[in-house]
Amino acid sequence: MRTLFTVSACAVLLAACNKPAPTESVESLAANPEHLKEVRAQCKADPAKTGDALCNMASEATRRRFMGSGTPYTPAPLATPASAPKD
Repeated sequence: MRTLFTVSACAVLLAACNKPAPTESVESLAANPEHLKEVRAQCKADPAKTGDALCNMASEATRRRFMGSGTPYTPAPLATPASAPKD
């Protein structure tokens, strides 16, 4: 019984140590440029404290604001070489 209590207490403590999931989303950051600017400044100043997930979302939101939905690359069709004259 004591072992079960110890194991469950350790599990609860380890679960409490995890960083909470960010409540932001890429869409909410992209929609609010002032907050996005603050988050980017926090990521630049102390990325370890801010967290990788939030910094990645901020960079993705910045990319979406800059690029929009993006345009797919559609190259021009290749021209066929002119046939060589026969001798």
